[in-house]
Amino acid sequence: MSHIVVLGAGPMGLAAAQRAVTLGHQVDLLEAGSEVGGMAAHFDFSGVSIERFYHFICKSDQPTFDLMKELGILDKMRWANTSMAYYTHGKVHKWGDPISLLRYPHLSPIEKLRTGWQMFLTTKARNFAAIEHLTSREWIERGSGKSVYAKLWKRLQELKFYELADEVSASWIATRIKRIGNSRKSIFQEQLGYIEGGSKALMDEIASDIQRKGGRIHLRAQAERVHIEDGHVTGVLAAGTNYPADAVISTIPVPLINDMIPDLPQDFRERYASIRNIGAICVLFKLRKSVTPHFWLNIVDDGMDIPGLIEFSNLRPVGSTIIYAPYYMPTTQPKWKWEDHQFIDQVKDYIKRINPSVTDDDVLDTKVARLRYAQPICEPHFLNRLPPVQTPIRGLQIADTCFYYPEDRGVAESIRLGRRMAEAVFMPHGL
Repeated sequence: MSHIVVLGAGPMGLAAAQRAVTLGHQVDLLEAGSEVGGMAAHFDFSGVSIERFYHFICKSDQPTFDLMKELGILDKMRWANTSMAYYTHGKVHKWGDPISLLRYPHLSPIEKLRTGWQMFLTTKARNFAAIEHLTSREWIERGSGKSVYAKLWKRLQELKFYELADEVSASWIATRIKRIGNSRKSIFQEQLGYIEGGSKALMDEIASDIQRKGGRIHLRAQAERVHIEDGHVTGVLAAGTNYPADAVISTIPVPLINDMIPDLPQDFRERYASIRNIGAICVLFKLRKSVTPHFWLNIVDDGMDIPGLIEFSNLRPVGSTIIYAPYYMPTTQPKWKWEDHQFIDQVKDYIKRINPSVTDDDVLDTKVARLRYAQPICEPHFLNRLPPVQTPIRGLQIADTCFYYPEDRGVAESIRLGRRMAEAVFMPHGL
């Protein structure tokens, strides 16, 4: 039996620790925060247990289903008929199925045909190697047309990536379209999933399984230094305590790695440093009434500075209307320094513009969640930028959400990669 230390108790770290302890290793899981779950962690929103950052499940998320089955909680999986829409030109327009595309008033017949065909082919593609050299803008303009990009995509891309909007990989956006586009009950009906009790139900069950099998979870234990001797990892210093280790699996954000592990080879340090991230600020509203009947509302309006609203209660019923308004941006943007009340006031104004029947009296509670390293910037050929998960230091593996590429961040990919890292700990060449 070997001693494995896992850094970070988000979904990937939890999955790695659970798999390692199941394989018979001694495991210490170190988490800087006060609870497990990472971006999937919950908070008490005036009596509603809800994620700080929204999560949903698609029908292709097999690693999630497999782990839930292993843990005996697959019966907590739920599916809901959901829908998407666009808010533009002052109105909400349903989107995401053939009939909605035909009825959409702001595309010409040719634009509708090209858009529908490109999206259909995307959902059927086996992989996206053929477009890996393209940016998302180039790919959409080649397939759907420059006018479609300008009408449907340009504003969304700019509000998520700002000055980096034209550097995003086509493979990355196509993979997102494929995942959601194939999560359907029929060609006319989108269907997304959630876990009864929210993501917390899964995170807590993984944590409980780790502890049942003898693993240890240490909260408020921020990793400060990974110790290395003679090219081999020997332990971790966290919150003033040394944790001996035969192997270390790091799942913390890559921008933190170089300070924590100064003994890494220079080429690895340079590759980690070259990975760019943007931050996320999620504004949550608890309301008396619904804003729209849709789960996901894209916003294309020059007078609104958010790419959309996620009406989470249209997926997972919680007794009240729960709205997420995501702001993504490089943390160098002046807006990143806004006070919470500034974001809340702005989103409240947008909600009332989208649905004028919503008043200040309908606002029951608000919350602002922030994450500095939320979204890697995945440019074309992004895989070439990533170093191997297995570092040249024996026993040390490093990965975060950018290593899912071309998949986007998500619990299923976290579980898949976390489990693979645990299984690869003592393989000669690792992952």
